Amino acid sequence: MVNAFDLICLGEPLVEFNQQPGGMFRIGIGGDVSNVAISAVRHGITAGFISKVGDDVFGSEIINKWNFEGIDYTNVEVSPNEETGIYFVTHDESGHKFSYRRSNSAASKYHASNLPQNIITSSSVFYASGINLAISESMKEATLVAMKLAKDDSTTVAFDPNLRPALWPTDRARQVIHETMQYCDIALPSFEDAQHLTKLTSPKEICGFYHDLGPKTVVLTLGMNGVFLSEEGSETQLSGHQVEALDATGAGDCFNGAFIATWIQTKCFKQATRKANFAAAQSTTYFGALG
Repeated sequence: MVNAFDLICLGEPLVEFNQQPGGMFRIGIGGDVSNVAISAVRHGITAGFISKVGDDVFGSEIINKWNFEGIDYTNVEVSPNEETGIYFVTHDESGHKFSYRRSNSAASKYHASNLPQNIITSSSVFYASGINLAISESMKEATLVAMKLAKDDSTTVAFDPNLRPALWPTDRARQVIHETMQYCDIALPSFEDAQHLTKLTSPKEICGFYHDLGPKTVVLTLGMNGVFLSEEGSETQLSGHQVEALDATGAGDCFNGAFIATWIQTKCFKQATRKANFAAAQSTTYFGALG
């Protein structure tokens, strides 16, 4: 069967207002899964998106950006009665901060009954994140159903826990995310999130913990300290790249997209990790999730 896409994603796209030097805000688009899809396409593969946006100026902004980047949005519903989520990024000496206006967003009301099952099972990789599990019960159910479909049909499942304590209690997040890992082939946690979720502090122990839950490959990003790759029987740690960082918004998403794209192209996890490690560092030298 011919694959529908190299990568098919399910998640919540958002419009971003990112504070620039001087205080003004620049409009763009974000949402972790959308960022991953765009990063992957920029690295040379095909990607489609599954979601729901409002029939409003923000939904149009997202679709226009996807169209420009080459993301297929055939399976994105446009709802005339719901709103598209937005968020603001502000910056100070401690880093970047997020303020969200996404409650009851169109994407949060996406239902499993609307999943394009044939697209999921005929694509090479399915990607989702822990934010899907947190924003609503209906999006959580859709994500779990999609992951099961992909897993049962030999579509590779990649998943980033992407813990957001503002969206749900950490104990609940820990339970749901750990249960979800059984459907995951490639786990892409950040070190910070993994510490909160596993209560472990060693990259090696964290990767072992996730392997026991199901994923055969664990890619643990360490921020400016690089990345720790754990395959079955093999471990690789790469140092971070020194750059003049301006804004870390979306760096992890850039990493995930570059990693998935390079792995699809090469089938080599080490090469994918090296490429993604470099791409994520470069992404911090620009403002915004997609700079």
